[in-house]
Parts: sequence; C-alpha cells; structure tokens
Amino acid sequence: MFRKALVALAAMLAPVPAWAQAYQCALPRSIAPMQPVTPDGPVRKLPVAGYTLAASWSPDYCKMSGETRSMQCSRKNGRFGFILHGLWPEARRGPAPQWCGSGTMPSPEVVRRNLCMTPSADLLAHEWAKHGTCMTKLPKTYFNVSAILWRSIRWPDADRLSRQKDLTVGDLRKAFLARNPDWKASYVGVEVSRTGWLRELRLCYGNDFMPKPCSKWQYGPPDAAGLKIWRGL
Repeated sequence: MFRKALVALAAMLAPVPAWAQAYQCALPRSIAPMQPVTPDGPVRKLPVAGYTLAASWSPDYCKMSGETRSMQCSRKNGRFGFILHGLWPEARRGPAPQWCGSGTMPSPEVVRRNLCMTPSADLLAHEWAKHGTCMTKLPKTYFNVSAILWRSIRWPDADRLSRQKDLTVGDLRKAFLARNPDWKASYVGVEVSRTGWLRELRLCYGNDFMPKPCSKWQYGPPDAAGLKIWRGL
C-alpha cells in the first residue's frame, strides 16, 4: 500500500526542493554525520492506518526553547514560520507505530537537502528513527514523501493572523481552508499550549495519503477556543 501510494504522490508534483514557510532560507554548505538516535519510548510495530503531517509554528518553539544558535532560531540561515515537524504513521486505534527498527541513518547530504523544510538536523534524524522506520526502509524515501505532501499545502500567514482581535482556533482553520479549498475543517488539527498559544497544525491523512477527518487527539480544541500566536518573523 505504501509503495502504491508513493507512486501516486510522486506523480502529483515536480521534484523541486521543499521549503518551510521560510524567508531567505540558505542551506549550510555541509553538516556532520548523524549520530544514532536514542529511543524515547517503546517499540510498536503496528499496521499503518493513516498519517499525521505536523507543522510547527517556529516562532513559538524558538521563544519557548530559548535557542539562539540553531539554524531554526538564529536567523543566520533565514527566518521560519511553519516548519515540518514530521510525518507520523498512525494506527487504526490506540498508540501509534514507533521505533520500528534501527534503519539506515540518513546521510549528511540527505539531511542537508531537507533543512529548509525542517531546519534542524537532529529533528530530521529523530523523525526518521521514530516514525520513518515504521513506513519505509530508506530515509530518502521517507523524506521524499514528506516533501511531496509538504509542497502540496499552502500555509496561512499566521504572523498576520496574530494581530486579529479576539482570535479563535476556528479563525486559523478558516485561514488554512482559504488557501487550501479542497480541504475541510475536520481534516485540520490544531495543537495549542495550556495557555492557548499556537504550537502546530496537524493535517490528517488516510493510508492512501488522501485527507481525512482527524481523530479527537489530532483535532485539538474546538473552533470557539481562543488562540494566541507568537509573533517572531
């Protein structure tokens, strides 16, 4: 199923680089070889029933983490709005597949090519080891699928939206649908902090990579919930 879906995805878009919602992103000339990733949970080898494409709002991450030297937060390689957190396989019910095998570590060049989409080498390596190994045997395939889905989306201007009075989660979903008219609100999940700050959008797909309604945990707060968006661009 994954192989057939990959062929269909590859036919959708030309093989061009995938960027985050980036401003003047510049790739580093080289990066160091990736070190093995230490699992942060148990192995779960389960059938894949769908996928979540998670897009983090980078200004909030940089504010909360306090990072100043990373590619994502230093601004030396560009400024970032929404970035790809990862493509996650989901089970039909219950906890998701994860840590399915050691897999081949991504080469520095494969990681480097994806840094304008996910501007963190460590995060790319982690997402491959935790999620990608449950989908395919090769890091290159996992990142190619992620990039194809990423390029198919038009991201809303969350920085501009942050200035809207009495902003709600529903306003963000509406802004997303305005740029992606083939989507429905039920397909668009939103993650917020305990105090109502935007963390990320979570887009829900079936195992055929077609958008589908999100589960309760993917969907997040209802449209009426208040929302705050950190300005950092």
